[in-house]
Amino acid sequence: MKRTLFKRRLTALFYAIGLGCIATNGLSTAEALEVEPAGCFCEESVACDQQTCDGLFCDPGTGCCDTLSACEPLACEPPSCGDRFRSLGDHLGDCDVLNLLRRSDHCFDDFISPMIDFVHFEDPRTLTELRPIFLTQRFPDTLGPGNVPAGGNFQLIALQFRIALTERLSLIAVKDGYIFDNSEGTLDGLLDSGWADVTAGLKYNFLRNVRTGTLASAGFTYEIPMGSEQALQAQGDGEFHLFASAAQRLLDGDAHYMTSFGWQVPADQAAQSTTIHWLNHFDVRMTKRLYAFTEFSWWHWTDAADAGTAIGVSGQDLINISDTAVDGNDLVLQNVGLKYKPNGNFEAGAAFEFPLTEFQDVIENRWQFEMIFRY
Repeated sequence: MKRTLFKRRLTALFYAIGLGCIATNGLSTAEALEVEPAGCFCEESVACDQQTCDGLFCDPGTGCCDTLSACEPLACEPPSCGDRFRSLGDHLGDCDVLNLLRRSDHCFDDFISPMIDFVHFEDPRTLTELRPIFLTQRFPDTLGPGNVPAGGNFQLIALQFRIALTERLSLIAVKDGYIFDNSEGTLDGLLDSGWADVTAGLKYNFLRNVRTGTLASAGFTYEIPMGSEQALQAQGDGEFHLFASAAQRLLDGDAHYMTSFGWQVPADQAAQSTTIHWLNHFDVRMTKRLYAFTEFSWWHWTDAADAGTAIGVSGQDLINISDTAVDGNDLVLQNVGLKYKPNGNFEAGAAFEFPLTEFQDVIENRWQFEMIFRY
């Protein structure tokens, strides 16, 4: 009995602190508590209540919202996950001393981010995060229709970041890092270790429906030619990537689908090739924290460079080979992997990638490992 009373008093204290913070941000308690009782419910698969309620205001024994603390009206659907309302957790965030970063959209925490072609496959959610990445890629023993001798491998260490600028607009930095070269054959004369180019841009989330679990975004990036030329970076005057991506929740949050279509256009089309690509992600939640997924990447080269090698390969997503014989090529890749996601602020994944087409470009296979630290 005493334990229950203590728990209720502690809950009331936290709630009072939250309302005090709301007041300091110019909102009345009535405005903050504005709800639509008939439509408000906590859905564990959506994870909206988990982020704002469970750790602070909800009963961990039941895993459900505690109406005594008014957690349901403040942190669950429809108000706080909609566009017109803010949750108590958001107002508590406004009490941060620095208040420099906008939080990620945590109303879609049951989703995981895609891994294949990570430079171009953009998660449609509005996110603030750091994403360290390590990969090792094996080159084919021969390249192109002429079976030019190759082989060996390379490794990349990179760090992506995304910053939510508004509820819909975010700054994205998707390519950087250092390339470690261990190539053989013809590639050994073309590629050496060095810094990767830096790619950054903007993404806008124009469709967001928390009830149906539907998202869609569009954006662009520009690859700044500031890497090491010996690492097959800094080719031409850089390149633009225009993309649109979408996501859909399936099976009440136990499965998800993401897709993205992009057009990669070099600023100097004489120095680099032009491509289009279609990327797809499917995942299934095996347990509350573990996901299994597979992804597919289709690349089509629409135009080749006007000058360079004539091997018939281009380098796909990470290295840039100026080649005059790649137009018309098609490359399809698949990966399979697992992701561990204990909460909305962290996920870690591993994936193995391999080509499905006879044409392999410069990839025999790839192992990729990553972590995401999300705010």
